[in-house]
Amino acid sequence: MLALTLLSLSVLASAHACSADTSYAAGIVCRITKPALLVLNQETAKVIQKAFQRAHYPDIKGEKSVMLLGGVKYGLHNIQISHLSVSSSQVELMEAKSIDVSIRNASGIFKGTLNYGYTSAWGLSIEQSVDFEIDSSIDLQINTQLTCDSGRVRTDAPDCHLSFHKLLLHLQGEREPGWIKRLFTNFISFTLKLVLKGQICKEVNVISNIMADFVQKRAASIISDGDIGVDISLTRSPVITATYLESHHKGYLLYKNTSEDLPLPTFSPTLLGDGRMLYFWFSDHVLDNLAKAAFQDDQLVLSLTGAEFKDILESRGFNTNQQAFLELSSNFPTGLAQVTVHCLKRPRISCQSRGIVVSSSVAVTFFSPRADGQGSQAHSFQEEVSTTIQASYSKKKLFLSLVESWVKPTSASSVTEGSSESMQSCIESMVTTVGIPEVMSRFEVVFTALMNSKGLDLFDIINPEIITRDGFLLLQMDFGFPEHLLVDFLQTLS
Repeated sequence: MLALTLLSLSVLASAHACSADTSYAAGIVCRITKPALLVLNQETAKVIQKAFQRAHYPDIKGEKSVMLLGGVKYGLHNIQISHLSVSSSQVELMEAKSIDVSIRNASGIFKGTLNYGYTSAWGLSIEQSVDFEIDSSIDLQINTQLTCDSGRVRTDAPDCHLSFHKLLLHLQGEREPGWIKRLFTNFISFTLKLVLKGQICKEVNVISNIMADFVQKRAASIISDGDIGVDISLTRSPVITATYLESHHKGYLLYKNTSEDLPLPTFSPTLLGDGRMLYFWFSDHVLDNLAKAAFQDDQLVLSLTGAEFKDILESRGFNTNQQAFLELSSNFPTGLAQVTVHCLKRPRISCQSRGIVVSSSVAVTFFSPRADGQGSQAHSFQEEVSTTIQASYSKKKLFLSLVESWVKPTSASSVTEGSSESMQSCIESMVTTVGIPEVMSRFEVVFTALMNSKGLDLFDIINPEIITRDGFLLLQMDFGFPEHLLVDFLQTLS
């Protein structure tokens, strides 16, 4: 019954094979701990019910020799289950082996039609058809193993056991004496046990893998945007310990369906704990490559009218009446100008203990009409900018806070060439006090909207922490049961 556990494993379908070695090479790691499994296990009943309902119960036919009557032929047809309920379930992690789920007292009523026939002592051929109900009470033990198949999580339940506390046959509209019921009860019960065990265990395994595929497709959507995605196919089979299960993913950049294939960093299991419910570890090369893809995809461009640009400056407290700014903007009146801000080359991202360090080369260009009305003229300045940022997530929004920044002018157009020290200071102040905070606030909005468009706001995320260390970023959190994801999944089974 691993299906619910798979709700929190972000795995993505891929054509890449899994590594045969046992190293912890990975770009992304997901760890789900025992407390999380206990939360997910609360909804076990709904998936078990689907397994019982979806299972195909074949007709059961046979013949039994009875004293005086000779051979009695019988058949059970149209077997269906109703009124299914699960009393309780438990989950255990078996070190380096399996996830064991115990279902207690799954009770239900199997209904169908019993056909039987025999030849009486007087040579009469007798055939009867009666409806039947079988009251059942079943314990179910499923030991699920996780494997890596072509880069994807697959589940297998070689150990699946059903124990029957009760299996009582009731015949409806019975015309024959009670010996008919006595005749069939024990034999049919034995045969039905074998059928139920085979079909239900088979269906549980089918649903677990359907769930794996469902989550993999959902994960692919969550971590993609247009032509940009991340290849998080598995590098090895998931690891199971007594306190957590863990999956290791490549984390390669996927851009326009093309993936890189570079050496992966080595992950140490000691970097993650087991006190929180869910952990995600990202090597900083994953973040750096996403920035590279955003640059290649022309997403790091901001266009404003001159009036919008001036409003932003003033809303951030920048004095647009100071002499240096008036001199800077004299050749491009803001009322008629267009302003673009863009990266000249791909930004670089690295993780350090004090935060996420983003380094980029930024150009700000003003386009204004020529005095003769023929076309436009451009004036620009360029800066090398390095910022250290800390991130947090609260009330379903992403927040970015600036730890420190560094700005270095690199070049300017003729409008500022040879300009005074005060103008250079003005430009630096514009970038530091307005440009960086404005870009950060816009990223907050864009990233929050992107995450919510993928349904992240539907999750009940509790006390999330975003922690940076040298070379990696760590997310750790608790969560409430993702009811919406289970509902979506169950609807796919209907």
